[in-house]
Amino acid sequence: MNRTLHHLLVAAALVFTQQAAQLHALSHVQRDLATAERGGKCVPPINHPAERCIAYHAVDSALPALALATDPPRIALPAVAPVDLPLPFSPRIEFDSRAPPVLS
Repeated sequence: MNRTLHHLLVAAALVFTQQAAQLHALSHVQRDLATAERGGKCVPPINHPAERCIAYHAVDSALPALALATDPPRIALPAVAPVDLPLPFSPRIEFDSRAPPVLS
């Protein structure tokens, strides 16, 4: 029970931290728009310390990396027997090829 609770808390922390990282990225949109409009000149400064950007950069892709590390259980599918269906009509031979006659 304790281990399951630990896993759930780590999963919830990853989800909420990744959401916070996305919201942090949205806080940069206003500055990016100003940079695009002004061609990189007279751009307003970011109103938070760079350490916050670095901290969120460390967790912005935590869930996709974690998904690759887990090994999903393999499920064996039941084997399906091949089915032979009868033809509704007998096949007609269009061309009967033969070898050339033997010359003696």
